[in-house]
Amino acid sequence: MPQGKYRVYWGIHSYSQKVLQLTDNPNPVDIHVGGRLRLRRTLLGKTQTDLGNAVGLTFQQIQKYERGANRIGAGRLYDFSQLLDVPVSFFYDDMPGDMKEKQPDSVGTLFDQEQLASRESLKLIRAYYNIGDAKIRSGLYELARSLSVNTNSED
Repeated sequence: MPQGKYRVYWGIHSYSQKVLQLTDNPNPVDIHVGGRLRLRRTLLGKTQTDLGNAVGLTFQQIQKYERGANRIGAGRLYDFSQLLDVPVSFFYDDMPGDMKEKQPDSVGTLFDQEQLASRESLKLIRAYYNIGDAKIRSGLYELARSLSVNTNSED
């Protein structure tokens, strides 16, 4: 077997023949689910260690889940949904319909996900939702939108 990082998939081919497929690229769905796990965890202000301790895992295992390097099983995903106070479907929300056809290293998709999940973005989102007055939140949104339009028009 070739050296390196490989994930093994078993499947059935021609009714009874088992097929072994080796790949070093994470599945795009695993990347999406892991990104949603990271997003919710950081929005709640929890660390990877906090989440790992709650389910009996190391922070390194949580890192692998969040990167999509390791697939999250159904039972574990349910545990995460309970701990993070979201339905299991949350982890699949906003998944593009053609996710299976996309390559996991699609530059545009990863850039948007990385930008959204950056520490700065998450702190901004958390601060925004901590504003109790809906009118102030709306005013802040309009200000940010107008600033981004002015900034983009200068490019």
